[in-house]
Amino acid sequence: MKYYIIAGEASGDLHGANLMRELAAQDAQADFRFWGGDRMQAVGGLLRKHYRDLAFMGFVEVVLNIRTIVSNLKFCKEDIKAYKPDALILIDYPGFNMRIAEWAKKEGIKVIYYISPQIWAWKQNRVHKLKRDVDRMLCILPFEKDFYARFDMEVDFVGHPLIDAIERRENLKPEEHKKELGLDPSKPVIAILPGSRKQEIQSMLPTMLKAGRKFKDHQLVLAMAPSQDLHFYKKVADLKDVATLSGKTYDLFEIADAALVTSGTATLEAALFEVPEVVCYKGNWISYHIARQLIKVNYISLVNLIADKEVVKEMIQADMNVAKLQKELEKCISNKGYFTEEYKKLKELLGGPGASQRAAKIIVEEVGA
Repeated sequence: MKYYIIAGEASGDLHGANLMRELAAQDAQADFRFWGGDRMQAVGGLLRKHYRDLAFMGFVEVVLNIRTIVSNLKFCKEDIKAYKPDALILIDYPGFNMRIAEWAKKEGIKVIYYISPQIWAWKQNRVHKLKRDVDRMLCILPFEKDFYARFDMEVDFVGHPLIDAIERRENLKPEEHKKELGLDPSKPVIAILPGSRKQEIQSMLPTMLKAGRKFKDHQLVLAMAPSQDLHFYKKVADLKDVATLSGKTYDLFEIADAALVTSGTATLEAALFEVPEVVCYKGNWISYHIARQLIKVNYISLVNLIADKEVVKEMIQADMNVAKLQKELEKCISNKGYFTEEYKKLKELLGGPGASQRAAKIIVEEVGA
């Protein structure tokens, strides 16, 4: 079968790659054309657009880049028509993918959505478009099945693929791992994760580093996004006492004693590695205040949303300042047992390992039906 896959972010690239491996294991004739990143490209097939050229975050940023987005939509439609896939697989990235889904449905292409857009957070009326345009919806968060049921839309909960990605890793002793990564094996680590988009990094990295520098007995380690180079980070902030790792987020979480993490998938990744964390978000003022009027959930981090309570502290906009981050980091460092217990409960809610395999099985059956 021919699969056209669209992933527009780093997390989508990770989950897309794992899905592709499972699809290839279950469909010997699997052929892939995709939008994604280096991980998907390593599996095989033809990469058409890299996610680093697609990520526009926030209302204002989308408006400023509207011509590029329209051009990408046109290119994508033409490329799908030329490829003639047996199925179009969309991975999250709703602003773009929902438009493609609407078009593809009219073209008679089978549309499968893997990793539901977070429409339960805001713009819930988009569920009607998904119900109309998507042949099969595969969800990775436990509460999503009940959400869709409220609109008489049947979906499949397959579990969270991050559990598989993490469990496949071979763990080293922390001291050995630190040494392997070029870090001081004797000093505890505070991980700094300012996101993958330029505007996120510019908004948050300087504040994160100032907060972390209070803890003189710890070493600060910056997780650099593969889509950004060291020169950019050095323009944004002073890195003279900061170690850097590029594309090694999981290695960093394996050795981290605490973390400052930008809101997004990385907050859940930190929790699954049982790293005490503070969730951070600071963006464009206009975009934030528009979003605040629309968002219909009590939390911004996946950890708290899944647990349905405040497990980790969320420092948003004005609250994301040096003094408050230092206070919460202190709690992370001194109260690790609390986080460990809460994170174990979280893993149980996420359905255990095997998500990518279950998703691939459903897709192969759906395409073959």
